[in-house]
Amino acid sequence: MTRRHAVGAHYGLMDWLIQRLTAVLMAVYTLLVLAIVLWNGGIDYALWTELFAHAGFRLASFLFMVALLYHAWIGMRDILMDYIRATGLRLALQVAVGLALLFYLIWSASILWSR
Repeated sequence: MTRRHAVGAHYGLMDWLIQRLTAVLMAVYTLLVLAIVLWNGGIDYALWTELFAHAGFRLASFLFMVALLYHAWIGMRDILMDYIRATGLRLALQVAVGLALLFYLIWSASILWSR
């Protein structure tokens, strides 16, 4: 009979792939924003408001935030699982990180669609 222990970050290939996918998504978004800034010779308030007036750019920005926060969740979860031995403390820290990231996601959505 095998016993499962709640220690170590053993989520495997799927989380590794998601880390890479979210990193690529964030890089593509960053390059898009950089291209817009370079194409327009800088960015000012008028351009910024014009960009966010389009639902597509707001959606791309929201997807960037989802990717960033999921990327952060996997990284923080793995760090906590690798370095915090006390199960209760590790669980409390994971809940705190998860709640903070959820708060940031809701806050980002409210900023992007607060019109």
